[in-house]
Amino acid sequence: MEHRWYIARKRARFKGYSGPVNIPWGTRLEAVDGCLVYRGDPLCLPTSQNALDHFCQDDDGQGVVRGRLVDAITRTLGKPSGARRGLWARVWGDSVCQKYRRPEHEDFWLWSYDFYNAPVDDLRHIAGILGVMV
Repeated sequence: MEHRWYIARKRARFKGYSGPVNIPWGTRLEAVDGCLVYRGDPLCLPTSQNALDHFCQDDDGQGVVRGRLVDAITRTLGKPSGARRGLWARVWGDSVCQKYRRPEHEDFWLWSYDFYNAPVDDLRHIAGILGVMV
């Protein structure tokens, strides 16, 4: 599904298609012809790592909440380590989480593009199984 509106879920500082950008948290961006646009200039593809790291879709007006949930989930999980193995086990065992795993990596978990644009209810579910408060 292509989304039209995105929001910066955290400050975005990177080199976009049109040069370096410094986009404040909460800035709305539009997707035009498959590309995120900032101040009329093409920025990046919505599926690029820069987009996944800094933006989430806001078509439903829930972009701020979605962004907070995505940040909290990814920050809580971090990389699999001794202290986080129990949390990762919950993620691996949950059917809602499985919808958002990139399937091409059978033994390693990577969140898919859909995770960063998931319905807020699904993200709340994932946060709940991790004990994350947002």
